[in-house]
Amino acid sequence: MECRMDGRTAVVTGGSMGLGKAIAHEFARSGANVAMIARRRDMLDEAKAEIAPAAAGKIEGFVCDMSDSSAIGPMHDAVLDALGPVDIVVNNAGSSQRGAFLDITDEMWRNDLELKLFGAIRLTRLAFPGMIERRWGRIINVLNVGAKAPPGTGAPTAVSRAAGMALTKVLAGEGAPHNVLVNALLVGRIVSDQIARRHANADTNVSLEDYIAEAGEAIPLGRMGTAAEFANMATFLASDAGSYITGTAINVDGNLSPVV
Repeated sequence: MECRMDGRTAVVTGGSMGLGKAIAHEFARSGANVAMIARRRDMLDEAKAEIAPAAAGKIEGFVCDMSDSSAIGPMHDAVLDALGPVDIVVNNAGSSQRGAFLDITDEMWRNDLELKLFGAIRLTRLAFPGMIERRWGRIINVLNVGAKAPPGTGAPTAVSRAAGMALTKVLAGEGAPHNVLVNALLVGRIVSDQIARRHANADTNVSLEDYIAEAGEAIPLGRMGTAAEFANMATFLASDAGSYITGTAINVDGNLSPVV
């Protein structure tokens, strides 16, 4: 089965690296016009150059801080001008900020919610009406497995991600009568730039390859996943192949989460 997205326009936030870049790459390869959103122009340009040779549609990068409410509207307008109406939104921008509850300040809570929850709300609010009018749309909220099974010291990330799962269900209920499908993908442990940064900060003599292998031993499948594997699921949901799936929160985690 081939998941084609020819003629569709997709917006992928956090699109210059990691999961977002992998999703943008697979969408572009599958025929979609892709708008990659990130804060740094240099990283967007590097990602575009990497993806462009395999792209069957247009691919463009747009600078936007998704935690800045004043920046999202102009970014959306620029996407419309360059690529046309938005059919697919992947709300992927975020970070993995976590710590002991008593150490989390109001500012840390606000920053986390602004980026991960309100960024998704504001972009979706702009794209949702056009999807309803055209009776076709896909929204994918990239969360993590902590949304279903929050660990101790998992805040603020687990809390904002749990709110994202509730947002997914609300939007799915409102979008379903108009063929606008809304789902969440919950990431577990995926080999990504974030893992490379954790390794660099771990102050260990273990190589990155061994670090990844050791981390994978705790996963029932016996290994960490890849960004490409995650992107494959996103592409399925964003295409017509996933036309009867909405309102779900799917773990892409090798059975790491104790909650289905």
